[in-house]
Amino acid sequence: MPDDLYQRYQAAHRAYQIHAASCDGCTRDTPDCPAGKRLFESFARLQDAYLVKQKQRRG
Repeated sequence: MPDDLYQRYQAAHRAYQIHAASCDGCTRDTPDCPAGKRLFESFARLQDAYLVKQKQRRG
């Protein structure tokens, strides 16, 4: 079962992808509006935290 951090990271990714699909300014990898930037930054922070946690587990 995935941990909570992983689930939050994936949910943030989905939220940004949904936003980018309907926003004229944002692309898949580049936010270009205030809402898109906020969603992308949330995703990036959670992804970084998840990757750090994975590195720590591996030793």
